Amino acid sequence: MLKIKGLNVFYGAIHALRDIEIEVNEGEIVTLIGANGAGKTSTLRAVSGLVPVKSGEITYNNKNITNIATHKLINLGMAHVPEGRRIFANLSVMENLELGAYSRKDKSEINKDYEMVFSKFPRLKERIKQVGGTLSGGEQQMLAVGRALMSRPKLLLLDEPSMGLAPIVVKEIFDIIKEINKNGTTVLLVEQNAHMALSIANRAYVIETGNIVLSGNADKLLNDDSVRSAYLGE
Repeated sequence: MLKIKGLNVFYGAIHALRDIEIEVNEGEIVTLIGANGAGKTSTLRAVSGLVPVKSGEITYNNKNITNIATHKLINLGMAHVPEGRRIFANLSVMENLELGAYSRKDKSEINKDYEMVFSKFPRLKERIKQVGGTLSGGEQQMLAVGRALMSRPKLLLLDEPSMGLAPIVVKEIFDIIKEINKNGTTVLLVEQNAHMALSIANRAYVIETGNIVLSGNADKLLNDDSVRSAYLGE
């Protein structure tokens, strides 16, 4: 579904991503783990066209999307939940969700998807008229995911969904990610909480200073001694 080949990204003179190779098959949860500043977010931003690709190729459903305009990806079936949530803080919960569906015209189906989002995140329904900026961190993360789901993505890019959240909320968010995947959405997950990410993923890649240093089945990496000592605090 998504193939990243020989990807290189620079920030000025800084070589942020070095010949990155990642593949995400339809129906999978694939996670990219690594320390702060390793290049996880840069990888997602390159896929989304938010940072320019110097060299390499990104294909999505056999279509070359390297350096494609970001807004065009929504119509191709891709949605990105960015690091730090980035909801519209001055708009209500409902208005945020409405913006998630801005490219769609199928009103009856859109209404069904509002109900789908509210069934997954009942707290959002309780706060439907509340301004996004007044929600808790966990509720804002739910809103960011819900807004992305309103575009009916085939591929969901999730950047650090657990950041700054209490453990009980993290579990709730990860349960929802599993459910979203079971319902047919492929997920590429960037996450610093390596244990949680590996526990729900099919496959994983480990990135260090812009290089992919390890990849394989998530179960295998969860039990890999080098991964356990570097990322799982064991």
